[in-house]
Amino acid sequence: MNEMFLLQLAFIMILAFVHVTAGWLLCLSFIPRSAWLSFSGGVSIAYVFLHIFPELEQAQQSLEEFNIIYFLEHHAYFVALIGLSFFYGLERFLLKRNHPAPTGDKAKPGKGSGKWIFWLHIGSFSLYNALIGYLMVYRDSSISEEFFYFLAMAFHFLVNDHSLYHHHNRRYLHYGRWVLSAAIILGWLVGLYVELSEAATGMLFAFVAGGIILNVLKEELPEERNSRILPFIFGGVSYSALLFLG
Repeated sequence: MNEMFLLQLAFIMILAFVHVTAGWLLCLSFIPRSAWLSFSGGVSIAYVFLHIFPELEQAQQSLEEFNIIYFLEHHAYFVALIGLSFFYGLERFLLKRNHPAPTGDKAKPGKGSGKWIFWLHIGSFSLYNALIGYLMVYRDSSISEEFFYFLAMAFHFLVNDHSLYHHHNRRYLHYGRWVLSAAIILGWLVGLYVELSEAATGMLFAFVAGGIILNVLKEELPEERNSRILPFIFGGVSYSALLFLG
């Protein structure tokens, strides 16, 4: 076992553990928004601007050689837009079918969605997690870049867990978090044995990038979230400083 394999194994298990500990989110559901969630949003936004956008440019260069899908060969950003649009459409679909949480001293989740809506939501995020786990293997990155990827995804999962708990209440704690934990491990295991072309991997990263952008912004920008600006800025600045120092 080489050093990179053991490092990735540790990172994947910690990322899965983030979902397992989603019950802690019961303590983070206050309005105004928990400082930890706004801090996590700041870290994720910094990752978007300092890592995702530059890597999308690299993905675009890979897609130029992917002549099978001609209309995408110069459009990594279009694939990212597809990812963003997919998760935006999913979010709007769910909002129309769930009662919004009331505002006040504490934001209580609604009664929860129907089972088929729940599994549709969890299934979509399971695919998302599996792709994130898969990309842990095929990033052609150094140990420091693997660490920054892991750190950003850990905070990003914290924000996603909060959103999913808000939508599905106890059902997410009973079932959803375990499915998402398994999905990221499964994606990583698939990555160990199934190698796609560089261009195809670039497309997957671009799709995930669009999902990350949407899932971060939808949690921080809405007025009813009453997000905390100072923790948000501190999270972004702290993560940026780590990147520059690394």
